Amino acid sequence: MRSLAVALVAAALCAWGQDSTDLKKILERLDNLERENKVLRDEVRGLRIKLEGPTPLPVEEAKPSVEERLDVTERRVEEQAQTKVEATQKFPLRLTGMALFNTYAIMRHNGGADYNTTASLAPSRMNAAVSLKQSIIGIKYDGPLTVLGAKVSGNIFMDFWDGNIEGTTLAPRIRTGAIDFAWSSSSVRFGYEKPIFSPRDPNSLANVGVSPLTSAGNLWRWQPQVRFEQRFQLSPATTFKAQVGIMQTSDDLGSAFGALVDRRRPAPQGRFELAYRNGDRRIEIASGFSTSQTHLRTTGQSIPSRLVSIDWLVRPFRQLELTGIFWSGENIQHMGALRNGLRVLPSGIAIPVHSQGGWAQWSIAATNRLTFNLMAGIHDDRNSDLANGQNARNRQATANVMFRIAPNVVLSFEAEHLRSLYLNQGTRINQRYDLAIAYMF
Repeated sequence: MRSLAVALVAAALCAWGQDSTDLKKILERLDNLERENKVLRDEVRGLRIKLEGPTPLPVEEAKPSVEERLDVTERRVEEQAQTKVEATQKFPLRLTGMALFNTYAIMRHNGGADYNTTASLAPSRMNAAVSLKQSIIGIKYDGPLTVLGAKVSGNIFMDFWDGNIEGTTLAPRIRTGAIDFAWSSSSVRFGYEKPIFSPRDPNSLANVGVSPLTSAGNLWRWQPQVRFEQRFQLSPATTFKAQVGIMQTSDDLGSAFGALVDRRRPAPQGRFELAYRNGDRRIEIASGFSTSQTHLRTTGQSIPSRLVSIDWLVRPFRQLELTGIFWSGENIQHMGALRNGLRVLPSGIAIPVHSQGGWAQWSIAATNRLTFNLMAGIHDDRNSDLANGQNARNRQATANVMFRIAPNVVLSFEAEHLRSLYLNQGTRINQRYDLAIAYMF
C-alpha cells in the first residue's frame, strides 16, 4: 500500500500543470488509501494482542511509582526555593547587572582624577590603575495585578562608584530607578533618570560611573522626576510619542555659589518623537525642551534656565546605527554639563551663561560579535558670558571596539582624546586609554 501511495504522489506531482479537477480526484484517492491503511493497522494490532497478549512497556519507559514521583517533586521544589528571588509581596524579581573590570591609563592633564571629564589647566602626574567600581547591580520587578487597569513594573540599579577621585563619595549608590504604570497607549513613570529630552547615551564600557561624553555635549545627570507618556499609532510602521513631566534639578555651581542659590527646583520638560520602523530599518527624530529658574538668596534674583533640543536615531540597515543630540540653552550646568551656569558681574547682577553643544555616534556592527563605535561631542559656552580663565569649550573624540567573546562576556578597548579651551589661556589636551571586560548577568 505504501509503495502505491508513493507512486500516486509522484504521478500527482508530474501532473501539476493539468486540470484542477484531475488533481482533486487524485487527492481524494490518497485520502481513501490513508483511511484504508489506518483500518488495516488497527486490525493487525488487534490480532497481535489476541495472540500474544498486551505488549509490555520497555524498561526505560516504565512509569515510576507514586512515591518516586513525589520524591522527585519535593527535590525540585527545594532546588527552586534555594535559587528563586521573590519579594515579600509574592511577586517575582529579576536580578540583572554587569561585573565590569577596567584597567586604564590617563595622561598628565587629568587634574588628579581617576575619571576626568575636562583636561586640566595645569599638568599633574600620569594616572594608571585598575577598578571594579563601575560594576552594576539591578533589580527588575513586575506586579502580578493591575492598578486602575495599568500594569505595574519597575527597576532600580546601583553601582560602586565613589566619585571621579577614588574615596571622595560613599559607595554603593543609586544610579537610576523607576516605577511604571502602563496602559495600552499611555504610561506614568516615577523615576530617577536622565533628563526627559535627552534619553540616549553613547556606547562605552570605559565611562559608566558617569555617562560617556560628560561635559562634552551629553546632558545625562540623573534626577528625580515624574513623567507622562502618550503613544499614537499613525500607521503600522509609524508612531508618535509625547512625553511631558517635571524633573527636580540640583544646582552645582561650585563653592563660589553653593550657599547663594536654592539648590533644588522644579523643571518642566518634554520630548516629542516621530518614529518609523520597518524590519531592521529604524528612524527616530525628536524635539525637546526644559525650563526652570535659579534663585539667588542674597539678591532675590531669578536667573532663567532654558533649553531646546533635537535628537535622533537612524538605522538604515542592521549593521549601521547613527545616534546623537544637538541642544542650545542657558544656565544648564545642573544637567551634567560644564559648571559655568551663571556669572555675577561687578555690579552684582547675575547673568546666565549661554551654551550650545551635542554629540553624535556611529556604531558599526562588523559581525554578530564585533562592533566599532566612533563618537564625538562638544560643549561650547559663549565667551562674553565668562570670566577670564574659565573653561569656555570642551571637545572630545572617542573610539572603541567591543568584542563579544561569549554570549554574556564583552571585551572592549577604548581611546579618548579630550581638548579643553580656557578663555585667554589656551587649549589643554589629555588622552585616556581603557581596557575593559564585562560579564553580563
